[in-house]
Amino acid sequence: MSEPARHSGLGAHRQPGRAAGPAEPPAGGSADGRSPGRRARRLAAAFGAALALFAAAPATALPAGGDATATADSPVVLTMESVNPQVAAPNGTVTISGHVTNGGKSALKGAHAAIRKPAAKPMQRRSELQLMTTRNAPGVELDSPQYALPELNPGQTQAYTLSVAVSDLGLSDSGVYELAVDAWGATADNPHDRMLGVARTYLPYSQGGGDAQPTKVTALWPLVHAPVLAAQTVADNDQTVPVLRDDSLATDFAPGGRLYELVDTGAKLSGLTWVVDPDLLDAAFAMTNKQYRVQKPGAAAGKPARDDNTVAGTGSAAAAAWLDKLRAAVAKPGNQVVALPYADPDLASIAHNGADLAGMATALNKAATAGRLTVEGRLSADTRSDVAWPYQGYVDQQITGIARQAGSGLVLVNGASMPEPDSVNYTPTAVRPIGNGQNALVADETVSALFQKDLTSPKDQTEATQRFLAETFTITHEQPQNQRGLLIMPPRELSAATAKVLAGALQTAGDKWLAPVKLDTLAQSAPDPKANTAVPSPTDYPTQVRASELSAFDLSGTDKIQRDLDTLMRVLTLPQRVRGPFSAAMVRSLSTEWRTTGAAGDAYREGVATYLADLTNAVKVPQKTAVTLAGNTGLLQVSVTNDLTQTVTNLKLVLTSTQPNRLSVSKEEELVIPASQSVTLRFQAAARNNGPVTMTAQLWTTGPNPQKYGPAATFPVEVTSVTNGVLYVFAGAGVLLLLAALRFVRQRKRRGGQPHEDGDQPVGDGPAPDGAGSAAAEAGSEAPGEGPEEGPTGRPEQDTTEGGPTQTPRASSPDGRDRAASDEKVGP
Repeated sequence: MSEPARHSGLGAHRQPGRAAGPAEPPAGGSADGRSPGRRARRLAAAFGAALALFAAAPATALPAGGDATATADSPVVLTMESVNPQVAAPNGTVTISGHVTNGGKSALKGAHAAIRKPAAKPMQRRSELQLMTTRNAPGVELDSPQYALPELNPGQTQAYTLSVAVSDLGLSDSGVYELAVDAWGATADNPHDRMLGVARTYLPYSQGGGDAQPTKVTALWPLVHAPVLAAQTVADNDQTVPVLRDDSLATDFAPGGRLYELVDTGAKLSGLTWVVDPDLLDAAFAMTNKQYRVQKPGAAAGKPARDDNTVAGTGSAAAAAWLDKLRAAVAKPGNQVVALPYADPDLASIAHNGADLAGMATALNKAATAGRLTVEGRLSADTRSDVAWPYQGYVDQQITGIARQAGSGLVLVNGASMPEPDSVNYTPTAVRPIGNGQNALVADETVSALFQKDLTSPKDQTEATQRFLAETFTITHEQPQNQRGLLIMPPRELSAATAKVLAGALQTAGDKWLAPVKLDTLAQSAPDPKANTAVPSPTDYPTQVRASELSAFDLSGTDKIQRDLDTLMRVLTLPQRVRGPFSAAMVRSLSTEWRTTGAAGDAYREGVATYLADLTNAVKVPQKTAVTLAGNTGLLQVSVTNDLTQTVTNLKLVLTSTQPNRLSVSKEEELVIPASQSVTLRFQAAARNNGPVTMTAQLWTTGPNPQKYGPAATFPVEVTSVTNGVLYVFAGAGVLLLLAALRFVRQRKRRGGQPHEDGDQPVGDGPAPDGAGSAAAEAGSEAPGEGPEEGPTGRPEQDTTEGGPTQTPRASSPDGRDRAASDEKVGP
């Protein structure tokens, strides 16, 4: 193996892309211009450093193609996978470990890895931190330590470890410095020594002491999950068994699961702000019922839950233990719980696509109230419930407006949505008054972005941690006497690995230049008058974020669920058995979590709407095929069935003739139908002509603002054998009318068109008499309340007698046919 390369003691920068070609070696020297003695000393130092390091792993091969970041000029890809300690101190040692990968097309020859000498002065501005990530110029490597690399073929990788004394780095003042590792050497297709690759990160250096005011930092710790509770429940003797659409929470609540690890990690922190979706707590509580059921994959989501389309849940013990663990974590002094509105409705989608829907404002207000009560009840903790968190923290004037209508006085905002003006060359505090009695807490965009992805690899974890420490150190020391407040906004779906990285970074900096505080403490800070307080207009809302919103069609479907639920509530005698599950399910259909699982959200909304329609249609008028009215008068019988497990009331049946001049019926009939039974109503009919007439039977709610209930049923009535006597009466009436008309004409001629002495005027043609019949106007509905649910019984109907002489039990003929529901013949 060829000797390791190095810079000259003069510190000249080596150019990574030097021109190829042979060079004449100086007298007594080598082709690289170094003396033999220096080469020997350098080689000995390299091997000595290598022996002093941790044992290196053997070279391994990467998948074909190598690393995508390799280039022809920089074929080596270096990673930093740990920096220990993460903050350097005087008289200490910094150890770096990672991997060197040959991502090029030819083997490495005589290569080595070495730590680059940092600049003498620390970086003072956050803009300098950003520039460092784009700088590719080679630097001056330290003579020691260096790691001699074996010959690596394309695609092979080699672990390395380098330890360096802080004193050898030449750090001067406290601050943030670049920490870089370079790879130097040659390749089989280019024998000239050059820089082959670099890995860099940030190294805060703290000498202790100082009079900088620590930055107050609030980290949001979200506990959210896509809705899993279904509107259905399973009736089970003395209790109602909950039903979940899947059993994913059983894994999440168990050790190693995402939600378990979030609680376990957060419990070790102080000054934490837990942001909790109340629906998740309800789901966990429902799972503590050991009999809870889960819908089978592929089963129709809108059908009543039964043993044949559900399976037993498996997460009862894990859910109970998780709730206990969470209660203990949020009870720690200095922590705070923020209750999101129930099921975390998507404020941005509603503001942009559903603001004109009457049910949205009602849904948001109910969600806010239910959210606070649920979190307080499930966790036995005080909560704050007036906080709005739009999707990814992006806002515009429509979003803040609808948040204000829903009672949110504080809005959590992404810094990208409200960037600072160029005139502000420091980081202002997070609090911003945005008008109309609302405040915003604006999260730092750069810091929050570090935790937006799942940090599972050691490389990503080290990169995020060191950048976090560098950014927060610089923020604190930008204006050391001006204490600021910083908000960190991770994603709603914060992963377990990312949470651990964030927690570790907070603990490292919290002992030095950060002061973790809860949300209320940060919100009460004095705002910076130079900070941006302008909420962007809707035209400035990011297009890519808008693309994932719930559509107007989705929101209209949810709004219809609310209207249909209101109608059903008016007829039930035990509405609490239906109101709670469906009110909650309606809000769940608006969840922000459907942004990333659109198909699941569509299926959930469709299932809720279908099941509600099934419950509504369990009270109905069965279809009739044909009815014969033999004569000029008679009774028409119409049945109404109730397949629910509770009595229904506040209903009336309206029977309407399409030709009232030929066949008229008596007025509507109000009815009460016991559970799992049916009633038959009898309407007096009067016929004037033979032939078919179509009748419409429609259920309506009674009371103020009557509403149509369910679909109408139509059936033909065949009128036969209208008697001759009736026809004679009609004919005689016609003759009398004709004689009266002739007399009237003769009188006009006799008077010459002059008024009669009694004041009568000549009369022209008047309007024909109207037929009987009217329809009630449709209007708004009552607001629902809360509470388990109701399902069609599917049991045989039973006859009953209700409501007086016109409401009779269903009658069957000796052959078993239901004459009120099918072909029948009624006489006078």
